[in-house]
Amino acid sequence: MNPTIKLYLYHQWANQKFFEHLKELPEELIDKKVESVFSSIKHVLVHMLMVDYGWLFAIKGIDVESIIESREERIEKLNKMSLEELETEYDEVMEDYKQFLEQLDDPHAKHTVHHRHFGTLETTYAELYSHIVNHGTYHRGNMTAMLRQMGHPGPSTDYVFYLYEVNK
Repeated sequence: MNPTIKLYLYHQWANQKFFEHLKELPEELIDKKVESVFSSIKHVLVHMLMVDYGWLFAIKGIDVESIIESREERIEKLNKMSLEELETEYDEVMEDYKQFLEQLDDPHAKHTVHHRHFGTLETTYAELYSHIVNHGTYHRGNMTAMLRQMGHPGPSTDYVFYLYEVNK
């Protein structure tokens, strides 16, 4: 299997595990204020979703400026959503990634990203997707720490647990 597709499947699996876990906890927990990197679990979920959307647009060659222009409006809309609605948004962006990655002939093909603050980056699709997955892993760790701070365990979403599950 294409390693980039495998990473996509892991990222999708890990996000789904987290949503399943959150749905088992009291509903108000995602909006509960905590002292952490983000003020609530919902803010982390919205941030992760916005970054996944942003990089999807970037790998598709959509101008980063157009993403930035609609950012605040999109964040405001997402912050008003329930956990189930956010999960639906995640499912949609994951489906968009799947379609893009399945049609991509060469994940190691060069791709250029232009960003007004960071400049121009010459990279590959595979490297960008590795970043997307790594970013998600980092923030799932943030949410796990936040859950523990509120007296709840987090789900096990390490890559090795994904491998064990898919190789049963």
